[in-house]
Amino acid sequence: MSALQLLTPETGRVDVVRRPVPTEDLVESTVQAPESLRPWITELGHIPTVADVSAPFTHVPHTATTIVLRTETSGRRNALVLGPQTRATYSVAEKPAGCLRLRLAPGATQELLGVPAIDLADRVFRLADLPGVAADLVPELAELDPAEVLPYLERVLPQRLSDDPARRAHRRLLRSAIESLATATTPVHTLANDLAVSERQLRNLFTAGVGVSPKHFARIGRVRTVLAQAGNTPWAQLATATGYYDQSHMTADFRTLMGVPPAKFIRGDLPAPTACSAPD
Repeated sequence: MSALQLLTPETGRVDVVRRPVPTEDLVESTVQAPESLRPWITELGHIPTVADVSAPFTHVPHTATTIVLRTETSGRRNALVLGPQTRATYSVAEKPAGCLRLRLAPGATQELLGVPAIDLADRVFRLADLPGVAADLVPELAELDPAEVLPYLERVLPQRLSDDPARRAHRRLLRSAIESLATATTPVHTLANDLAVSERQLRNLFTAGVGVSPKHFARIGRVRTVLAQAGNTPWAQLATATGYYDQSHMTADFRTLMGVPPAKFIRGDLPAPTACSAPD
């Protein structure tokens, strides 16, 4: 649990509270993927095995498609795919497990998994059930130690994927759009004009390559920023800093994506968790 200083809007008083529900940013360590893998994989995250499965866990909205290598304490392993998550979920695990998470680069889902990212949004699949080349790697990935995963992928992925010019161009365009959305509140039509594509082309690139629309991508980014800074900045100031028109718009957007307003989330007043289990 992490201690936070919470400025309550009603009183203006700073209270020290604890966030009772762990999220990825609190328990996951990450390393950047090597340059040779960046066209397809951006980073590897590691969540260690947590013995106490009674504690609920918050899955914050995320725009990346992720390959998850999940290991139970019994030694059983699963290779799963989590699509982009458009809203928060709250869950408790059925049994202790740790995992490695390979986050896919924008635009790489079709190449690696054989399906557009939109088909994976808010869903979980067994990696072996998907038609892409990554499914062929499941037997090896299931046997590797964590430190061996990235070196193994460096050896095999470039040999199995044909990085043609059209795909490279799409990835570059997506990266440019994502960088713009990360640094400014830009209307979709303005962003499309800046990138010299139509709004329809831009939306199609996002839904196929990321799994969400440009607008929803930006909303998830803003809410994640609010989560990262909540407790350190007054709500009205935080709303302005994250690109909202005012505090009420920030609160409404946060509630839509997280299920509760920001102050309730920080206090730990959360929706009831559901059981979380991996597909057989």
